[in-house]
Amino acid sequence: MSNEKQYAVVMTTVASEAAAAELATKVLARKLGACVQVQRVRSFYAWKGETCSDPEWLLFIKTRAGLYGELESFIRENHAYETPEIVQVPVSRGFAGYLRWIDGVTDG
Repeated sequence: MSNEKQYAVVMTTVASEAAAAELATKVLARKLGACVQVQRVRSFYAWKGETCSDPEWLLFIKTRAGLYGELESFIRENHAYETPEIVQVPVSRGFAGYLRWIDGVTDG
């Protein structure tokens, strides 16, 4: 399977529900993802020598792996964090109908 027909979930976190909704809407409008799920989480992390704990909103962006570079750039341009979490988790298998839907929505 070529990189263009591989699929992934890209995850990022933001500080508020409003920021999550705005980023999700923009990702869909740019056709960089077919679906964005948003979930409230509490993150514990080390930052600049401190242990921090904050509520955040986690976005799960369903997309084609070949869009990762463009999606990462887009998130970085539209993100308030100095160093945002942007990670890609490959989808090793999936329902063919769902994967075709991702292709259709992201112009794959």
